[in-house]
Amino acid sequence: MKILYNLLAYLAAPIAFLAQWLRGLGDASYRERRWERFGFGEPVPAGSIWVHAVSVGEVQAAAPLVRALRERHPSRTLVLTSVTPTGAARARLLFGESVTLRYLPYDLPGSVRRFFDRVRPALAIIMETELWPNLLAECSRRDIPLLLASARISPRSVRRYRRLASLFSAALSRDIVIAAQSEADAGRFRSIGADAARTHVTGNIKFDFALDPAVCVRARAWRETQAGGRPVWVAGSTHEGEERLVLDAHTRVRGRHGAALLVLVPRHPNRFAEVAALLKQRGVDWVSRSSGAPVLPATEVVLGDTMGELMMFYAAADIAFVAGSLVPIGGHNLLEPAAAGVPVVTGPHNFNGQDIYDRMVGAGAVTTVPDAAGLSAAVSGLLEDTPRRRELGERGRRVALENRGALERLLALIAPLLDDAHEQRGAAAAGM
Repeated sequence: MKILYNLLAYLAAPIAFLAQWLRGLGDASYRERRWERFGFGEPVPAGSIWVHAVSVGEVQAAAPLVRALRERHPSRTLVLTSVTPTGAARARLLFGESVTLRYLPYDLPGSVRRFFDRVRPALAIIMETELWPNLLAECSRRDIPLLLASARISPRSVRRYRRLASLFSAALSRDIVIAAQSEADAGRFRSIGADAARTHVTGNIKFDFALDPAVCVRARAWRETQAGGRPVWVAGSTHEGEERLVLDAHTRVRGRHGAALLVLVPRHPNRFAEVAALLKQRGVDWVSRSSGAPVLPATEVVLGDTMGELMMFYAAADIAFVAGSLVPIGGHNLLEPAAAGVPVVTGPHNFNGQDIYDRMVGAGAVTTVPDAAGLSAAVSGLLEDTPRRRELGERGRRVALENRGALERLLALIAPLLDDAHEQRGAAAAGM
């Protein structure tokens, strides 16, 4: 099975590289540091801590962990890998130069070896679930402790991993420490061969998200200078096909609340121009955030085409629609607006954060809508009911606060792994 997997990986790598090159024709970020995909890059001091967060959502979720690791282990280089340029850009905004950024290499034996030769980690931490056979095998071969943090696995993924059991079973049964989001996730990992003694339920680190007070200050300033007393709702992290539904909903909302302002924030920067074209096509009176143009009384939509400002827009809003949920993407982080005390509306597709969604539903802290008509009805109804808005916002805030603690449980698992790695290096040096 491993031979066949590597053969397929070698065949797929040129296709993936070509796809990156083609995307780079329209988006320069896809041309940056492309040789890192093959494991190249400047070496870092031995004994680094390597954290992998595949894209924007995982980078944001990893933020409290990265900050805690920097505080507790200041002498170690912290290497953060991602797969997407948007994830890398978000990491740079969050952490500046305090972390070393890399792209995760393709899962080719040579690329993975070169990556480890240059990064030389004492500990590997992978956010949520990114199981690559050669990467796992190389961690095992080099005796590098590996932790899956805030790990989750869907029933569909369990079936896929069972079909590929021979590629993963050895590493899962011996080498990996799993910090699962829920008991259901832990059970699924055990069912594909994870060592029960090394599988723990630590909770979802997304609950440990802390709202930066400076964001609230910027939100108030934006609201006062740009929106005044107008009702404002945000559609955050929208995907292809979803913007049309949101704009349909906004047309209906403005039929009942003529002054309503929508802040529309696409998930991926490479779609900003596409969404701008859609706004022009529909004849909407709009401004882009990046232009610096003022929001006038006639403005219907603000296009959030900048990086790192979604949380500010959430905190400035009366209502937040968390997108990726009216289309079957799986939804995005409901806790971001909830932490700001903003009432949350979402679509029916929330499987990427099922645990968070279930807790929000259980607390009566989220409004779920099936389509554009339902979205417009929910937004309009909440705009007309201030006490209800405040109640839902407070319920969401309580869900965010009362479920914290995953970070400390993760750090408790990490400490002995770093201690073991330190002892192993000392023993190796003594034997030289």
